[in-house]
Formats: sequence, structure tokens, C-alpha cells
Amino acid sequence: MGGGLSAFAVAERNADAAPDASARSGGLSASLFAAAQAGPQRTALRDSGDRAAWCGRPPITWTYAAAAEIVGRLARGIGAWRLPAGSRVGLWFSGGAESALAHLAVEAAGHLPCPMPALWDAGQLSAGIASAGLVAVLTEGRRGARRPAEDLARAAMGHFGLRFLAAFGPGVPDGVISLDAMALERGVVAPAASRGLVTFAAGDPGRPVYRSAAALAAAIDVHLDAVPVTADERILTLLPAHDLRGLVTGLGAALAAGGSLETVIPFDEAGFRAALMRPVPTRLVVPSLIEGALAALPLPWTVRALHVVHRAPARTILASFPESAGPRRLDSLVFDEDAVLTRLGGRDLAATLAHPERAPLPRALLDLAFLDLGDDPDGPLAYRGLACATALLPRAGIPEPDTQAWRNSGYQPTRSGGIEAA
Repeated sequence: MGGGLSAFAVAERNADAAPDASARSGGLSASLFAAAQAGPQRTALRDSGDRAAWCGRPPITWTYAAAAEIVGRLARGIGAWRLPAGSRVGLWFSGGAESALAHLAVEAAGHLPCPMPALWDAGQLSAGIASAGLVAVLTEGRRGARRPAEDLARAAMGHFGLRFLAAFGPGVPDGVISLDAMALERGVVAPAASRGLVTFAAGDPGRPVYRSAAALAAAIDVHLDAVPVTADERILTLLPAHDLRGLVTGLGAALAAGGSLETVIPFDEAGFRAALMRPVPTRLVVPSLIEGALAALPLPWTVRALHVVHRAPARTILASFPESAGPRRLDSLVFDEDAVLTRLGGRDLAATLAHPERAPLPRALLDLAFLDLGDDPDGPLAYRGLACATALLPRAGIPEPDTQAWRNSGYQPTRSGGIEAA
């Protein structure tokens, strides 16, 4: 009990621990380094569950100081590869702290992080490498029964432009650089200004999508506008950070606030229950797929907010959101790799979808409206603004999305019997 009370008591002391807007505009790695200056001994990243059985490595808790040191070392090692600035570097991880460190290191080295879904098979991996024009890929030696570093080494034989392969953990084959060894090399570099990132629309390896650092920062700010994360909070997430959904609600939100991120990947019930019981103020982030199962699980008093993330198209049943004495409820609707719309509860989300013109949104960053298609004045939902500024990645160069152009979401909210359906 004493530990739980002391965790809440540090909220006031950590009030100034979040990186300011100028640091966040430099990218996720800049936010990490700024937060490490403000509160070096606070927890930044933590793994949960039986990581030893999953990847042959124990779960590790990283303070901001330690995480910044390792990111700086890895960035220095990646810099020694002498890749042109802004090179496209793949990240093929199942999730966890090492995935976050790799993402931050690639960004800090001045390159474009390109996270890829862990569930891709060999064909999808090869297609993603080709479509994104990857020149390097970072991964892990073990992933359950799979051996990603070995899979990657085989895939590299078909891609002449793929010059560097690197991996964390045991089981790193010949020809693949050990990121563990790289992290032991002393010497760090200051983070380069972020050049953005690349994700894959609908997890399709043939559809890489570019987003600038400013656009990612705007998406995170719009998300946090609903209920900001505080520096004393932990984000406990079941979402991997290989897409906009996971990055905005997890790593991005935690670094923006100077808080901590704990991942339960892969999911196991015992590890999840143990993580829930840690006496720290918690924002629990879960996919809507497990919402029903979660309803049967009593949440401890330390869970300040339950954050349910939906992918469009999704049905939001208003009757399923009764008032309760439990944690605050947040709901996010994610439009592929374009936008994340977060509201305080399902009712607010449904109302925003039904009447976007009335919603109190930060419209300088994300504006919503219905497209007027002539025969239907209430056409599909559209959005514009920096927070949703994306473009398909060309084979060479970096696109410049138009932030003021309205973009069709492809979905039309409808109302029927108390149900909002997108």
C-alpha cells in the first residue's frame, strides 16, 4: 500500500518532466533525450510477461537515462554504416522495449524508421523490403518458435540493395550484426532531427505510407487533447508499435508526457495480471477485440483510465457505455495509417462521428467534416490537417503531403437504434 501511495505522491514533483513542444517537434528520440535531462531516473520502458521463454532474454526496465544512453550508442553504431541521411531502415520486431530502442536509434541516426508487422511471412517480408526500398533492417534473434534474424538473412539474398542486417538477442546468425554488441560500445551521438517514419497501410507490404515528424507529433497532440497523460503515469499497452495506432497511443504518448511505457507482448494472462497489479498510476490501452473479455476482469484502483482502440470500420454501441465508478474510459477510432480520433468515452466518440462540426477538436491540427457529393450532402467522413498528413512512399525521395486538402476516409457514419456505425 505504501508503494502505491508514494507513486501517486510524485505527480506534483513530475509536473515539469514532460518535454516541451520544441523538443517533441524534433521527433520521438528528441523527446526521449529531453525527458532524460528532466528526470533521468524515472522509468521510460518496461517489458512484462515471460520474455525469457519468448525471446531468450529477461524483461528489462529502462530508466530515461539508460534508454537515452543505449539509443545514443546504437545511433552511433548505425551511423558507422555510412548510409546516406534519410535512408529507409526496417524494424521487424514483435514489440517490447527493444523494439522502441531500435526505432528511436534509427531516428536519432538521421534515418527513416520503417516498422513492419511481426506476423509477416517470408513473402510479405520480401515484398515490404522491396516496396519501401529498405537498405537495412533491425530485428530480433528469437520470436517464440520463429527465428526472425535467420528469416531476414534468407530474404536478403533476393535484395541487392539491402546492405545491413542487425538483431538483438541470442541466435543471431553469421552475416547479421549483433545489436547487443553495438550497445556495449561506448560513445553516443546527439539525435539528428527526425525525418519522419514509414508504416504500411492495413499491414499491406505493398503500401508503404510516409508521415513527417511534425505530422506524427501533431497526431500525438490531437490524441492527448482528449485526456493528457501525466509524467507520473504508466501506459500499459497490449498494442505493438508497428503502426500509427500503436505508436500514437503507446510510445508517442509516453514520451510526450515524460511518462513510462510498459508492453505486454506477447500476451499471456499471468503476465498481464502481474503487470496490472503494480502499484503505479496506469492508463491501460487495449484493442477493442478483447473488450468483452476485459469486462469480466476487475481492474485495480491504480488504473486511472481504460483506453479502448478501434479500427475503422467499427461499431460503437452506445448502450455498452454505462456510467460507472470505474476508471475513465477513452475510445480511439483509427483510420488506417491516416488519423487517430480519441474521445472521452464511446458516447463522445459517437457524437463526434455524427456531428463533427460540433466537436471540440484542435482543428488547426485535425479537422473533420462530411464531404458534399451533391446528391448526398452528408457524404463520407473526411479529414484534413497536419495530424493526418500522409502520402504513399515513392521509390525515391520524400513526399510533401498537402495538409489543407480534404481527404476521404472511405467511411460514412450512420445512426440506427442507438448505434453509431462507421
